Order: sequence, then structure tokens, then C-alpha cells
Amino acid sequence: MDQSQAPLLEALADYHRQGRYGFTPPGHRQGRGVDQRVVDVLGIEPFRDDVLASGGLDDRRSRGGHLSRAEELMADAVGAEYAFFSTCGSSLSVKAAMMAVAGGGDGLLVTRDSHKSIVAGLIFGGLQPRWITPQWDPVRHLSHPPSPQQVEEAWQRHPDADGALVVSPSPYGTCADLSGIAEICHRRGKPLIVDEAWGAHLPFHQDLPTWAMDGGADVCVVSVHKMGMGFEQGSVFHVQGDLIDRDRLSACADLLMTTSPNVLVYSAIDGWRRQMVERGESLLGDALHLASSVRASLAEIPQVDVMEDELLGEQASHDLDRLQVLLDVSATGTSGYQANDWLREHCRIDVGMSDHRRILATMSTADDGDSAQRLLDALHAWREAAEDFDRPSAIHLPGPDELQLETVLLPRDAFFGPTEMVPAADAVGRVCAEQITPYPPGIPAAIPGERLNDTVVNYLRSGLAAGMNLPDATDPSLECFRVVA
Repeated sequence: MDQSQAPLLEALADYHRQGRYGFTPPGHRQGRGVDQRVVDVLGIEPFRDDVLASGGLDDRRSRGGHLSRAEELMADAVGAEYAFFSTCGSSLSVKAAMMAVAGGGDGLLVTRDSHKSIVAGLIFGGLQPRWITPQWDPVRHLSHPPSPQQVEEAWQRHPDADGALVVSPSPYGTCADLSGIAEICHRRGKPLIVDEAWGAHLPFHQDLPTWAMDGGADVCVVSVHKMGMGFEQGSVFHVQGDLIDRDRLSACADLLMTTSPNVLVYSAIDGWRRQMVERGESLLGDALHLASSVRASLAEIPQVDVMEDELLGEQASHDLDRLQVLLDVSATGTSGYQANDWLREHCRIDVGMSDHRRILATMSTADDGDSAQRLLDALHAWREAAEDFDRPSAIHLPGPDELQLETVLLPRDAFFGPTEMVPAADAVGRVCAEQITPYPPGIPAAIPGERLNDTVVNYLRSGLAAGMNLPDATDPSLECFRVVA
């Protein structure tokens, strides 16, 4: 296919060239009705380009085929058989993939380090999770994607499951052996879903980890806004093989997605695909070189561990996206939460993730020497200031066996059934009816349908006191928990 084309961008340019005007939503009429104070901040261009996808950019029956051609170009660019755009983020995309795969079998094999959107898919779909325990580093208190052996063991326990779902890359940039996992699934004639939200860029450079389609996955979802040049909420399904019913997948996505997709989000995906085909190897190569230089410079900061080799190995991760620069700051006696807050307040720098002992800086093709130097200067300043930080509150850090709670109800039944709020002390032994999720990275510590234990309750409460962000708890103070009545 002619990858120099960008059908959605070209259609939008044509829309303006023809001077089209719609007596339809959006009501702002390409910005004509927007308050000037809004325009002063956002500019007029976002409103000019915010037009209806059907009955605006295309005709009421989408006969121009702008979106379908853009999706075909995306699939061709990355070697998938089919691609499907979403403007509701990979949070929607992964739910649709789960619902399309699961139906009537013995649940879905799911890694327990999954994002909260996957748990939402379990709730919406009424699905039974069959947990795959991730690999665990007890020294660094860090989970790794599951190994093929762990997936094989999960299949042996639940041979009638509908399929398997793994997350790769993880929010830390660590990656699973997707080829090995796909082979195990396909030996049973079962599909593999990969939540590859952090891996949209992987097809476009040989020195990046194997991307899901090359690894043999049947469907993967990617977030273009995370590691690409798209707007927030831009996501793409990629599909191959005959184990996924594409009509069912499209129908499940249609059930969940908006009927008013944002043309800006679509168009940015389209334009980024063209950019990657034409210049991705060069742009990503430069970004990887810059990230390597940043890693070397950060390694000179006293008591800061730039994590790389220790993330890889037979009992760790299969591969690593080195654009994700993960720093362990625990040797400084301070926490990642403190570093995150100090960098934002004093250097106007935001990092992608922080936990009790780490912070993560995500590099992209947009970064250059100036932005990299700003990061280095900020971290040197933080390290000097950290000498005067108060020591962080202690967090009760359980091992994986203690974190793996017993599932006693379907997540849907626990979430939608009768519930009550009880004091934290009384929540131990009760069945959780809410998600409670340290964020980022957004991996729930408690899921509806799981029986709470004192270890997890203490972990969450001590984490909150130490600076952990728990945005979805019903009671933000964690004085009380929502449980099944």
C-alpha cells in the first residue's frame, strides 16, 4: 500500500478547503461559539478540527472510506491482518478483546499484574478470572511478566479456559516471552490477547522488544498516546490468524465505544503511522541512543540505581524497552513518591511513575538533548535536596503469595451485588466489592470478588500514609472498605 497517504488527515484538509459547515454537533461550529477565554488557552485549531466523523468528515454512510483506509494502512504498516481504531483508549480496547474471546468456557487466563481496565473487562463481561501469577523479585519488590512455563501451568490447571491475556510491556518497560507464550496457547487452539498499551512503537525499530504480532499474538491493543505521537485516548486493535472472530470483536467494541469518535484522535493515529513508516527507524534509533546516554549520566548520581540488567533473566523479564528509564532511589533513604512530588514542585518536571522506591522517566522520539539535560539537571538537584527529606513512612510490603487473594465470587457479582461499607479492621475476611488500585501503574491490589486479608489491608493503608495514590477507593482515607453485604 502507499504508506505516504494519510486518508483521515487528507479528508480533514479537504473538509476545510471546501468550506463545509454542519448544522449538526459539535455545537461550537468549528469554534465559532467558543468563549474567547477558552480560545486564549486552547487556541482555535482544536475546535476547527473537531467535526463529526460520519455526516461531517465523511458522508452519513461513510462512503468515502477514510477511516477504513486508514485502518488498512495501519495493518499493512505493522504486518497485522486487520487494525481497528478506537478513540476511547486501550482501556476500552482490551475490554472488547476480552469479551470477544471469552464466552462459555472456563473463564480467561489473566496475569494478576493486569491493569485495572482488564479487571473492568472481567466485571462487564461477567468473566471468571483464572489468575497467572507473575514472576516476582522479592528483593526489589517488583513483579515481572509471566514466563511461558507459568502460562503452561495455568493452562494445566484450567484447560477449558477460553484464552489467555498477558500484559507486555509492563508499565516498567519489562516484556514477556510472547513467542513462547503464543506457542503454548496455540498448541491448545486457544487465542492469546496481549495488552500492549505501552508498545505501539515496537514494530518500527529492530532494537526494540518483539512486538505482539511478530510474537504470534492473535489480538493486541496498543495506546498510540503512550509511546507514539497521538492524542490521549488513541488506541488500535491489531488482529491476525483465525482464532479471533473479527465480526464479534467489532461488535463488542461497538457495544462499548462512543458513537461520537473524536476526529482529532483518529487523524493523529493516521499521521503517526505515516511518520513511523517513513522515519521511524531513524527517529527511534536516535531516541534509543539518547536514552542510553541519559542512563549513563544518571548512573553517576550517588545511591541511584539505573535498573537495566537486573530486570532481565530466566527468573525475570525476557526483554526490556530501554526508552523506559527506571530508577531505584531506595538507597537514598527516601521514596519514589517524595522524588516525584519534589521534581514537580521545584523543577516543573513530571515523571511517568513512582512507587515506594522507584521513579520512571519515559523517553520518546520527541525528546532531544535539551529535554534530556533538563531531566538530568532536575534529578541532580533532587538528589542534593533529598539529603534533607524526612524519612518516609514505612510500607508493609507483602510477598506475592500474600498479595494473591482468594477469588470467591465473580467480579461482576461482587461489584453489582448488595454491598456495605465496613471499618478497615472488620474488612479482613470479607469479600471485596471494589477495585483498590495503586496508581500509577494502575494494577489493582484488591479486586471485586476477592477475600480481603490483613496483609493487603495493611499494605494499602500503610502505602496511603507513605504517599501512595489510590484514586478509585470508595473511601479515599481507607478508614472503611466496600465489601459484599
